[in-house]
Amino acid sequence: MVAIPGGTFNMGSPKNEPNRSHHESPQHTVTVQPFFMSKYPITQAQWRFVAQLPQINREISSEPSRFKGDTLPVEQVSWYNAVEFCHRLSKYTGRPYTLPTEAEWEYACRAGTTTPFYFGKTITGDLANYDATSNYLNEPKGQYKERTNPVGQFPPNAFGLYDMHGNVWEWCLDDWHNNYKGAPTDGSAWLDNNDNLYQKQGSAVLRGGSWDDLPEGCRSASRLSLNRAVRDLILYSFGFRVVCAFGRILQ
Repeated sequence: MVAIPGGTFNMGSPKNEPNRSHHESPQHTVTVQPFFMSKYPITQAQWRFVAQLPQINREISSEPSRFKGDTLPVEQVSWYNAVEFCHRLSKYTGRPYTLPTEAEWEYACRAGTTTPFYFGKTITGDLANYDATSNYLNEPKGQYKERTNPVGQFPPNAFGLYDMHGNVWEWCLDDWHNNYKGAPTDGSAWLDNNDNLYQKQGSAVLRGGSWDDLPEGCRSASRLSLNRAVRDLILYSFGFRVVCAFGRILQ
């Protein structure tokens, strides 16, 4: 876990950002409290350990991933399965682990930057795992690896977080909203009505892009579109990381 300092940032993309989506508007100021975030996406070794802990609300497979390897990110996990992981880990450690809120995720990804990527204005295959046969601006094209990469093999951001761009999409806690009109400005999860996570319906939010995505999908502000982010969907490009934020209590 990495300590993420609190701070204020502009969430969403500016109107002049190339390949932006209307889902990333309006750009708005958010103040985030300090929290801890996992340095890497949850790996298959970490998932396997937690999967053998006592069940809280639902069964989870110890080996869900298509691409096998202890240091590869776990994938083919639904939002509900990721929530179960957090609850089991919380019970085991006595600490409040959850999925990151969408604001926490973007704040942590940006790490003080305002460019499309925490590397700068563009991205290359030497910096992240994505479909680098397509380019974002005029950078050289690279390789499409067609699979996940062991975590931690690309440069981290200023907070010391790895793989925030590419490798696997990462589930966030929030309900899906088509834009940021009415979004919280305190970094909290944007949840509609029911706070019981296991009774949630509809779609959640995925962030960060994956090994199977074009570079624009890996931008700091990018959000996976509504029809692909239903909570029970399982794909080999969907993973997650966790946060520990004391004072947050979720059912």
